[in-house]
Amino acid sequence: MMAATSRYCLVSLPVQNSATSTWHLLQDGIFKSAFDTSTYRLNIPDLRVGTLDSLLALSDDLNKANSFVEAVTHKIRRQIEELEKASGVESGVLTVHGVPVDSYITRFTWDEAKYPVMSPLRELVDAIHDGVGKLEDALKVRVAEYNNVKSQLNAINRKQSGSMAVRDLSNLVRAEDIISSEHLTTLLAVVSKYSQKDWLSSYETLSTFVVPRSSKKLQEDNEYALYSVTLFKKVADSFRVSAREKGFQVRDFEYDPEAQERRREDLERLISDQETMRGGLQQWCYASYGEVFSSWMHLCAIRLFTESILRYGLPPSFLAAVLAPSSKSEKKVRSILERLSGGSNNSFWKAEDDVGIAGLAGGETEVYPYVSFTINLAT
Repeated sequence: MMAATSRYCLVSLPVQNSATSTWHLLQDGIFKSAFDTSTYRLNIPDLRVGTLDSLLALSDDLNKANSFVEAVTHKIRRQIEELEKASGVESGVLTVHGVPVDSYITRFTWDEAKYPVMSPLRELVDAIHDGVGKLEDALKVRVAEYNNVKSQLNAINRKQSGSMAVRDLSNLVRAEDIISSEHLTTLLAVVSKYSQKDWLSSYETLSTFVVPRSSKKLQEDNEYALYSVTLFKKVADSFRVSAREKGFQVRDFEYDPEAQERRREDLERLISDQETMRGGLQQWCYASYGEVFSSWMHLCAIRLFTESILRYGLPPSFLAAVLAPSSKSEKKVRSILERLSGGSNNSFWKAEDDVGIAGLAGGETEVYPYVSFTINLAT
């Protein structure tokens, strides 16, 4: 289901001469030192800046919004994985508007129709948050409905697959096993496999008016055997009490072929409902994952834009890129990015053992002399 690369770094570098020359320097540096790292230019439009105070206030909210949107993204992905496992059919690749996720990230294009660039950044962030919130609410409702049907089926399956002591007996008993007349009745007793001799030697004495040699073994599982016994109706209650005292469980059972048919129809209906709801929920999750991921990527772009201005100043002049470094190459890539950031205060920004303390995909912003976030597609 996941793309071959499940972790991407979104970075921005200050532009000294031109974005194109900075881009070439980045490509050259990576080609020489970390050639296994894929590099893509990230096109972020000229968004509405507002005031620096508003950007500072928005920065904290962007962190919270990102954590929320990311969480919903992963929640839908995990739901898809669960549904695919249940159906035994995997889609193979998650998509965003028909494009594989990795391609969507590396070829990201801003959706001007949905997110007008002249709108205040706060409005864009609120719109993303509200839209994803509505999808999360819809997911909760749909999953609850699906799980309700699944729970009903599981309850029925437990009754049909449990031990003789608890399971539904209707599928184990035939019409010819039961005698029901004005005076006679048939009871069903659950007997431990290790107590069958005891049952056969004692059932006729558990009460008066028990029909001799009437007990027959109907079914058997790993723990218990199911026996029938015929007796006069008037002693049925005393027989139950005596049987319980001896460790035999007499199950309440009434043979009703019409009720059995209704249960069968209900089971078939639930199975059909579950399949229909699972298919519907799965398709909804595929589409909604694309919607939420698109929202997340736009939020990433807004955050990269905002943090770049706060880091490098106005007017906006930075190069944005998407990198996919391997674990063995990441340290080299970070070294190249630090060199290209051109700051004299690199030691101030450099985190101990290169561990980040806050960012895009994990709700943490990583501490470097350039802006850097990480997107994890699987958590």
